Amino acid sequence: MALPPLTSKQRAHLRGLAHSLKPLLHVGKEGVTPEVVRAAVELFHTRELLKVKVLEAAPGAPREEAEALVRELEGTYLVQVTGRTAVLYRPDPDQRTIRLPD
Repeated sequence: MALPPLTSKQRAHLRGLAHSLKPLLHVGKEGVTPEVVRAAVELFHTRELLKVKVLEAAPGAPREEAEALVRELEGTYLVQVTGRTAVLYRPDPDQRTIRLPD
């Protein structure tokens, strides 16, 4: 099932929340591997917003790698890619901590 798109207001809200976060996940020279996907799933157990760093050695461009990761993570949005850093958002189905503006 396709996710409803985020509005520009919602994206701006998420970008603001992500500004102070440190990247907790790194995509390296192997690209988006099952281990990277597994680590992202684990991280999403405790948070809804995640910063991902795409290293210089990654096989694709940062946006390509971030989009590949989002395709592997059901229910996840790619909020933005700035430089080599991507912000991902996955709302918790049971207990949302981030309230998006309408």
